[in-house]
Amino acid sequence: MRALPDPAASRAVLVGVSRYTVLEPLPAVANNLPALARALTGPTSWHLPAGHCTVVAEPDTPRDMLDPVKEAAEATSDTLLVYFAGHGLLDGRGELFFGLPRSVQGSSYTGVTYQALREIITDCTARRFVIILDCCMSGRALGLMGGEDLLADQAQIDGSYLLAAAPENGRALAPPGETHTAFTGELLDVLQHGIPGQPRELDLNAVYHHLRGELAAKGRPAPQKRDRNTAGRLVLAYNQAYRPASIPARAAADESAWPDPDDCHTPLAFLEALAEVRALTGLTIPALAQRADPPLAATTVSRLLNTPTLPATWKTTGRYLAACGLTADRISAWRAAWQRLRTQEREPARSEPPAPAAAPPKARSWRDRLTGRQDRQPRQRGA
Repeated sequence: MRALPDPAASRAVLVGVSRYTVLEPLPAVANNLPALARALTGPTSWHLPAGHCTVVAEPDTPRDMLDPVKEAAEATSDTLLVYFAGHGLLDGRGELFFGLPRSVQGSSYTGVTYQALREIITDCTARRFVIILDCCMSGRALGLMGGEDLLADQAQIDGSYLLAAAPENGRALAPPGETHTAFTGELLDVLQHGIPGQPRELDLNAVYHHLRGELAAKGRPAPQKRDRNTAGRLVLAYNQAYRPASIPARAAADESAWPDPDDCHTPLAFLEALAEVRALTGLTIPALAQRADPPLAATTVSRLLNTPTLPATWKTTGRYLAACGLTADRISAWRAAWQRLRTQEREPARSEPPAPAAAPPKARSWRDRLTGRQDRQPRQRGA
């Protein structure tokens, strides 16, 4: 089962180093940080409060990088995400460390060792950890590692999900003319535009397999992953490319299945009929909201169906009915019924009350009509 982090109890720390004095600069890294922060704090991903996503750009010393991670770890009870973009280096023993602006290849004391980051993460009480390493590696470093998979092997932490990019050199990590690094650019594309043909919610495993396929197809280094327990089922994004299956044939083919808006003589009857339309499609409110063009918020659809008053404007109702699969002609009939009821609402009350009329038969709710009962009596219209 997929899990969605609680934004109030989760934190993210995004670290990036783009300027180096000895190593090759990585200017695209500077663009990664604000874009990724916008995604994680936006509605298409975790929707973290702004104060729960810390950006650490160009940390000069190990404490500049690690102190914000420690603070976030101590404040997190649900999910902690740590991202690093910059040079990933190896010391003389072949162990991973992160390059700071004045780092030197082979000298871990000039950067931040992975072990130091690991100690902070493993000591915190968060339920889950997500570690994203967009690290460039020189050809010599890959040779010392004895294979690309060792980067992920070194970075394992129990109960965590590691997503690592380990290119052979810095230039492959940040292709000339591109705004973002190769790996993070693909990740941002998933967060912003989704993955066609995938479910409404994208977990880390789905994101990883998509990134691996896309980067490999472009001739770029394929990412690696290591996950423990069920961390791969953690939802990273709402799929913006998600499109629900077609409306069930029962409602789409049988036009008599749709309620008739001409039978709606009160605002309450109109709203009941709108809810019946949604029930006939078999779609949930969130799925129906995503089906609208452009998509509606699920809360907007819920308010439309649960408000006690007639909608004051038509636009949202029209998009809702189109998402349910109604034709343009049927939507026009619904709009005419809405306009009729709106006109009745605005008519001034008569100076003298009309003569009492016979009480109309009790209306059956759309829930009753959907039960398939056969005892329905013909409607009676007032004289």
